[in-house]
Amino acid sequence: MDDQSQSPSPPYDLVILGASGFTGKYVVREALKFLNIPSSPLKSLALAGRNPTKLTKPQLGFPPQHFSSDPYPQSRHYRPFFNPSSLHPNQAHSQLRWPFSPLWCDYLDICGEPEFMERMEMKFHENAMETGSLVVSACGFDSVPAELGWMFNSRQWVSPAVPNQIEAYLSLESEKRIVGNFGTYESAILGVSNAEKLQELRRSRPKRAKPVEIGLWAVKLPSADSIVVRRTLATLTENPQGLPGVNESAEQIKKREAFWSMMKPAHFGVKLASKTLSGVIRFITVGVFMGLLGGNAIGRWLLFKFPSFFSLGWFTKKGPSEDEVRSATFKMWFVGRGFSDGNQVSQANMKPDMEIVTRLMGPEIGYLTTPIILVQCALILLSERDNLPKGGVFPPGIVFGPTDLQERLQQKGISFDVISKKALPA
Repeated sequence: MDDQSQSPSPPYDLVILGASGFTGKYVVREALKFLNIPSSPLKSLALAGRNPTKLTKPQLGFPPQHFSSDPYPQSRHYRPFFNPSSLHPNQAHSQLRWPFSPLWCDYLDICGEPEFMERMEMKFHENAMETGSLVVSACGFDSVPAELGWMFNSRQWVSPAVPNQIEAYLSLESEKRIVGNFGTYESAILGVSNAEKLQELRRSRPKRAKPVEIGLWAVKLPSADSIVVRRTLATLTENPQGLPGVNESAEQIKKREAFWSMMKPAHFGVKLASKTLSGVIRFITVGVFMGLLGGNAIGRWLLFKFPSFFSLGWFTKKGPSEDEVRSATFKMWFVGRGFSDGNQVSQANMKPDMEIVTRLMGPEIGYLTTPIILVQCALILLSERDNLPKGGVFPPGIVFGPTDLQERLQQKGISFDVISKKALPA
């Protein structure tokens, strides 16, 4: 061990990994809004990243005088680390940390790659339960809007009404062009390339309980959101009243059970929407490129080498400009169809006779909405740890669904609205 790893370190509430990356700088900016203010539980912050030059740039939000080549700056509120490996377990006393160190702590991730998430669950779930570490992936646009969106729609179905299916339609809009960063593009390709590994992983695991549904399943679409929602529904099927908190009060237990009693299992799927036919054709073309080339090494090399060409301009190695990020927004409609009286569903040839449409709207998905979601999940974890599960690897919905996450996101400009409720023609 070198001298640096043996030096004492102050405790940190939060360590942000990947802070020198493209998305990382936006996460840091969002976290700084809540650092060391009276109403926030975030009193200390540390940064970890591979690139020391980017990590110490004032654009991250810190005043320049708080950065130097000294890995132990004088500020007691925040600290940059030049490489994640420099965060020795004896130094990182944070309450939030990645789960791949000898000392397990709670960990949040924005990763939305299904194979990675399910592999982490298989590898770490039992250990995380034993050590009391809460590990939650998909805590960004993948897949919190999808999870909270179907929960919001589900709560609109007042008994005896029940939904049969809830389909989400995602529309990305911008006054300028819509551009994504290369890292996001890489994740999408890896998700495609690991599809076969995901199926092998699932075949090797014990079968989980399937959510009970009313009626038939709709056509399944490949979507990280759909997979994450199904994981939450499977956990809810095994735990109908949700997961108990590590040290819940009687009031909190009642609140959690009441929340989950309003959830009604239904098929969930996601589709990309566009105002124009050319937009739909563009989606399909990019999907074909990734599907054809993402499954082999040479194809992936081509996709990585020429991201702008194969994504039809959606992704570049440079990433979007600040103006392009600020001008982009998203809308996500949730169309729920079901039955006005669930007691009659068992009748032969019963067709859905009711439709409820809800909508989420918010800012650009990758670099504004995702940091907002991640930081709010972290603040909930810091302030409400006793009300959350003791430990384990879970999707975000089963952990943060009963909390005030929706209200927090609404305060940050992500709206939840009921658009319509109507009877369907016989």
